[in-house]
Amino acid sequence: MSKLLGFLRLIRPVNGLMMGFAVIVGAALTGSKALTTLWQNLAYGFLTGFMLNSASMAINDYYDREIDAVNEPSRPIPSGVVKPKEALSFACILTVIGLVASAANSYYVASVYCLMIAVIAWAVLMVYITIGKRTGLPGNFLVSTCVSIPFIYGSYAVANRVETNVFLFAIMVFLSNTGREITKGIVDVQGDRLQNVETLAVRFGEKPAAIAASLFFLSAVSLSPLPWLMRIVSSWFVPFVAVTDLGLAASSILLLRDYSRENARRVKNSVLLWFIFGLLAFVFGTLG
Repeated sequence: MSKLLGFLRLIRPVNGLMMGFAVIVGAALTGSKALTTLWQNLAYGFLTGFMLNSASMAINDYYDREIDAVNEPSRPIPSGVVKPKEALSFACILTVIGLVASAANSYYVASVYCLMIAVIAWAVLMVYITIGKRTGLPGNFLVSTCVSIPFIYGSYAVANRVETNVFLFAIMVFLSNTGREITKGIVDVQGDRLQNVETLAVRFGEKPAAIAASLFFLSAVSLSPLPWLMRIVSSWFVPFVAVTDLGLAASSILLLRDYSRENARRVKNSVLLWFIFGLLAFVFGTLG
């Protein structure tokens, strides 16, 4: 049972569910009747997002096992619950399932774009895990690119095109997730410094990193009124995005007041909750 739980913790299922849900949001934003008629496309799209994200989490922990031994010793690999080779083999299986699902998406829309986007996202993830992670801010941008791609993938999965509003939502996600990645650098600063990972927190200190993270959070907040002002979402968008905006603004204030490792960890975790409300805003704003 402990081994099974170890594999479950390894893939961070909450993150995978969010990636799969983001694909569905991207599909809904096309304005098509995808949520009621194209269930096969949505199912394969969700599976693609979930599996590829889960595989990337496992590979990330495989490469980070020495850093995690310092920063997160309770994680499955450094704690010994899952062996490194087991994590890598598990990731390969998840990758194959994810790419097969994307190929099925391409089949249903009679276009190769879904498979191409999935492969590109996977390549960007591998560049980040193997090279980009040590580059600091450029690595943060790589992660945020992969977090934003599911929206675009979802649009192609049902309509074989990407709409302007999908790009707008993807930009907002990119900005807020970059803030979260910078905050994560504050949490991991001790281990990152030992491994020469050039995060903003390592290069310039925790306070400048907290300022940079807050600027990215607030940049996302500043764009949030645009979908409603452009009349591409209904009024149902407003209450959900208001929760997201207030949450990101509060997280920024809390981080600027206290940029310790413990508080940065709390902010990083809370931002994930604001992401969920943001996704709900997109969905209800489109369906309302």
